Amino acid sequence: MTIHENELTRRKFIQATAATVAAGAFQSAVPIASADPPAAQSKPGARPVVISSANGVTAINRAMEMLKAKADVLDAVIAAVNIVEDDPEDNTVGLGGLPNEDGIVELDASVMHGPTHKAGAVAALRNIRNPSCVARLVMQRTDHVLLVGEGALHFARAHGFKEENLLTDKARRLWLKWKESLSKTDDWLESDENASEPQSRAADPMNRTWGTINCCAVNADGDMAGVTTTSGLAFKIPGRVGDSPIIGAGLYVDNAVGAAGSTGRGEANLQNCSSFAIVEFMRDGKSPTDACLGVLKRIADRTEPRLRRSDGKPDFGLSLYAVAKDGRFGSACMYKGSSFAVHDGTTSRVLDSAYLYE
Repeated sequence: MTIHENELTRRKFIQATAATVAAGAFQSAVPIASADPPAAQSKPGARPVVISSANGVTAINRAMEMLKAKADVLDAVIAAVNIVEDDPEDNTVGLGGLPNEDGIVELDASVMHGPTHKAGAVAALRNIRNPSCVARLVMQRTDHVLLVGEGALHFARAHGFKEENLLTDKARRLWLKWKESLSKTDDWLESDENASEPQSRAADPMNRTWGTINCCAVNADGDMAGVTTTSGLAFKIPGRVGDSPIIGAGLYVDNAVGAAGSTGRGEANLQNCSSFAIVEFMRDGKSPTDACLGVLKRIADRTEPRLRRSDGKPDFGLSLYAVAKDGRFGSACMYKGSSFAVHDGTTSRVLDSAYLYE
């Protein structure tokens, strides 16, 4: 062996060793044993695929039916989330979504179409139960990407959307309970049937919740699209907008690589452009699951002190979802216990998400 050949062999050995060490370091930081549970394994070339947050397990059947009938991939995922937006029993989106602190439902949504790389979104939209459909029209019929508030409502009216009161009786009861339990010293009292003692003050306010549905898909030809729709943080300050209608945060699609979306604390996603980052990790060769975990680790590392628990970990929930152009899919959440829905062309099912922390 010549000196030149010996040097090349030495370099290859060093490079291989460094790669192994780097992989080991990543595995030590993330519970890889839970990152790819056997049921969540996905294989390249397994198209078409639809993935969503767990509340879309029924809706993704509709998306898959449309994909098999050769519908446009964006039309398919929007039709899927419309089912959830129309469900008054789901308090996370559309009709029945939980209101802002004034008792008014404000909805956000975004869509992105892989083949054209076009996107549309609406934020703080009132009185229209299907913001995802309005977002698609923003993409198709304007030179803009995002319309908000009164402008979004005027645009929806111009295209024939009917206004309605989105605050259902169930959502109203939850809002009133929140108002009544905010303080022991204000003038809001619980009803007799809800109070632990007649006319007592509630000891603690209700837990505030996040709620969203994300749905992304790849069809048999490898074309991709995604949609995210939400009523946002329950009892938020009027006008608050989270990550869902922001392209690159709550949703991102690159037809050459993959699609990603999110549910959970929108502010954390906004500060880290999570969906864009997931797609870029996939571009660099990470699996969908590992891309989601990598972004969660980044978010955890950058979380400000006031949002950390006593053990230093983030004090909020966050779930990320991804599908690659070749049909691989995955999801990860900040803490163990979340799940996601997927349809691989054969059946729809709910799988456990990978997680960053126990």
